[in-house]
Amino acid sequence: MSPAVRLTASGMKKTMKHSPIRAVAMAPQPITRRALAKQLTRTKLLQAAREMFAERGYEAATVRDIAAAAGLSTGAVFASFADKADLFSEVIVAEYEFIYSSMAAATDEAAPARETLLNLLTMAYEAYLAQIRLVQAALGFCWMRDLLSEKRHMEAVDLVRNHLAGVLQRGVESGELSRSLDAKLTSEMLWETYLSNYRGVIFEGWGRDALRARMASQLDVLISERKLAA
Repeated sequence: MSPAVRLTASGMKKTMKHSPIRAVAMAPQPITRRALAKQLTRTKLLQAAREMFAERGYEAATVRDIAAAAGLSTGAVFASFADKADLFSEVIVAEYEFIYSSMAAATDEAAPARETLLNLLTMAYEAYLAQIRLVQAALGFCWMRDLLSEKRHMEAVDLVRNHLAGVLQRGVESGELSRSLDAKLTSEMLWETYLSNYRGVIFEGWGRDALRARMASQLDVLISERKLAA
């Protein structure tokens, strides 16, 4: 998701914030023109690829069309990425990183955990409802990745899941949620549940309200009932 996209949920409007640059012992070396040009080319290709995959899906989006959309040659694509699968993999990693940044920016640490989780996941749904072909492609592609790509993907997914786990843990510490709740495991289950609900979008035409209602019921099973059983 491009940083230009604005995510909303329950009246909240947030944009991704950039993290401050931390001071280091040694001053960073200035970037060379060649390295800068390579970085700009990669950025152009990722943006063009994202738009093409979102419009056409994975199979129909060709390397030639992606290169043309970026105003570059096919050679430029293969100079930056091994193949189309590698390019798509990097697009999806960037999506997870954006979801994490957007969730981090929108999280109100003083709000109840359940409300926060429901709002954050609704925000993510809202961002992708109009780009369901990209979601379909990502869900299908997850079974075709090699081990190296899978490792990179899981590192990006963990950014999101660890953030959700942090919200859950604060709920435990505040007494809202059961002390027996495993925040890490529950965040993993919550993320898988979030993904599974896209089937309702694809096959049953669920919109934002249906997704939010479904997610609310699922949250009650995952966290609220554990509070009662404790």
